[in-house]
Amino acid sequence: MAKLPVAEENIVTKFGPHKNYSPKDGYPGRDEPDALVKTHCCFCGMQCGIQLSVKDNKVVGFEPWMEFPFNEGRLCPKGVQRYLQNNHPDRLMTPLKRVEGQGFVPTSWDEAMSKTVSEIKRIQEKYGNDAFSMLSGVSLTNEKSYLVGKFARVALKTKNLDYNGRLCMVSAGAGNKKAFGLDRASNNYSDLEYAEVIIVAGANISETFPTLTHWIWKARDRGAKIIVIDPRMIPLARTADIHLDVRPGTDSALYGAMLKYLVDHDMLDHDFIDNYTSGFQETIDAVKDYTLEWAEEVTGIDKNKIREAAELWGKAKTSFLLHARGIEHHSKGVDNVLGCINLVLATGRIGRPYCGYGTITGQGNGQGGREHGHKCDQLPGNRDIENPEHRKYISEVWGINEKDLPGKGLSAYEIIEAIHRGEIKGLISICFNPLVSLPNSNYVREALEKLEYYVCIDFFLNETARHADMVLAGSLQEEEEGTTTSAEGRVIRIRQAVTPPGDARTDTSIILEIAKRLGAEDKFTYENSEAIFNELRVASKGGTADYNGITYKRIEDNMGVFWPCPTEDHPGTPRLWEDKKFKTPDGKAHFNPAPYKLPGEVVDADYPVVLTTGRVVSQYLSGTQTRRIGKLVDQYPEPLLEIHPKLAQQYGIKQRELVKVSTRRGQGIFPANIVETIREDTVFIPYHWSGKKSANQLTPGTLDPISKIPEFKVCACHLEPLKEIAAPSTESTAYASV
Repeated sequence: MAKLPVAEENIVTKFGPHKNYSPKDGYPGRDEPDALVKTHCCFCGMQCGIQLSVKDNKVVGFEPWMEFPFNEGRLCPKGVQRYLQNNHPDRLMTPLKRVEGQGFVPTSWDEAMSKTVSEIKRIQEKYGNDAFSMLSGVSLTNEKSYLVGKFARVALKTKNLDYNGRLCMVSAGAGNKKAFGLDRASNNYSDLEYAEVIIVAGANISETFPTLTHWIWKARDRGAKIIVIDPRMIPLARTADIHLDVRPGTDSALYGAMLKYLVDHDMLDHDFIDNYTSGFQETIDAVKDYTLEWAEEVTGIDKNKIREAAELWGKAKTSFLLHARGIEHHSKGVDNVLGCINLVLATGRIGRPYCGYGTITGQGNGQGGREHGHKCDQLPGNRDIENPEHRKYISEVWGINEKDLPGKGLSAYEIIEAIHRGEIKGLISICFNPLVSLPNSNYVREALEKLEYYVCIDFFLNETARHADMVLAGSLQEEEEGTTTSAEGRVIRIRQAVTPPGDARTDTSIILEIAKRLGAEDKFTYENSEAIFNELRVASKGGTADYNGITYKRIEDNMGVFWPCPTEDHPGTPRLWEDKKFKTPDGKAHFNPAPYKLPGEVVDADYPVVLTTGRVVSQYLSGTQTRRIGKLVDQYPEPLLEIHPKLAQQYGIKQRELVKVSTRRGQGIFPANIVETIREDTVFIPYHWSGKKSANQLTPGTLDPISKIPEFKVCACHLEPLKEIAAPSTESTAYASV
């Protein structure tokens, strides 16, 4: 059973998280490196260019890569410190096995592999192939994402594969495919500079995608009007022309009211609507009663501000609409996305210079990772695993019989539910920390304890891996060659700067070895990462995410190539839809009705306050990497409960007073941070921490019925001040996750 083998404190003492700082004068060799390796940051979807300084097979520092066109040398706090995970005392350098009463002890690769493969075979022979599942992640390169998808279906022979992008961009992906037939931001971000109006909805850009802020500031300096939609006055909102502080869970009501205003005042592009779209009448019928007064009551936003925002958007000649998890982490996340797209289509401002739309991809390879096959319902090239033609083509590429290709499996949270039901007995994970990332973490922990065998591939012992039977020491991004795809749709090169330390192995070699031992070696004969990419190119050919014309050389010669790129003489596609030919069956962009619906959980007398969650500038996702980098921890040492002064006064809460936050799933205690930059009826907790400091102890497992994304952004909570002031944040050990 995948329970902790010793007390959690003992595991943390040995494996961390521990804070790592660079030496006062820097690592030896920093000023005289053996090489400067041009590559990209391992964190968010901006994939900023960076040069890693290498000395004696260690990353000892970095230099800006001024020539890379997106960030032009700029980096955020995480990018500046990212090299510190390479020389980290917590780094796993050998396979580990769980020994009851001792913890995790080193073992040989042969024993680790033999045990893992024998357990996979035992479980599948006893319960069926689908009883062994796999969870993957989109900090993996395109090559590894593709490899995982193929490995799970061809070697592991399970349908139950999903990935942590299920917690990120899937609502946007589903909405984009419904509207455009293709899932990618429509423009590269340089188009932002000349947009007259920019809407940023549910995206704390300044903290979570800091280098993107530059392009918005350039537009602002040219006179652009900025509209920010967020329940918090995030940094970008403080200098915006309009801040719409939407009540969490009511986004679609706002977009519907804005659309009705555009219709009522004829701020429409009739030629575009008539000739290049479908579904307009049904869509406006769905919002015919969405008056400004109604929207004010539902969203909590002054109707005059909604009117002003709609007029700015309606009258603009050029515009850009960006959104992120703030509108997507909902049980109606797809509807929220479609509501945004409807505003874009109604004004016809897409497919031409300085007119764009797109989701801001959160994870490092969140774009490429959701295109090439480690989603439960997807095959490479963003193909549908239930489409007979798509199945036939990929089966031919992989050299298998189509009937042996598993069908659609369960999404990430549904896998946890299936473990509880006893349907799934085994799990392999890579690049995913579900105990921190998934909602209702106590429920997730109980599921881990029910597994008969759990093996984790990672370079640190993350919180979920503490429940593993076997841990396979894998690789950092800079330890393998590969590619990723930025949020713009630009395919870029990840270069191997160093090799894995000690007895650690590359993720690719680990997966290939397991495939070999499962009897599928003949389907996994790759000499290197480029060979995997070349097969990915063929597998993507003809799909909506077509990489067929992209080669390593073309990427290197051009600092990236935008997909779709069907042939090697194709220039790539920085801006989509210039030909007004969309990838839908009828070739038109589709309006989709997006009527307002209540969130999965609403406030009541017992839980009268809205809780929402999100990120902070110095941390990244589950914190597996960033809670180990000293300066990033020191910048934001612990999760705080952001609360408005009026709400704090109502409860008698003082600054840094400990507050018990309870929901229908659990409770946690957090120091109060009293700020005026949040709605009076809402509190906010960042989610990068685990254990007793985990925001996801509180969040619900309610899923969007289409995208299966959990509703992280709205739930009902109860506040109880504990009449105790928290110790100074400098004394916090929240980073250590116990």
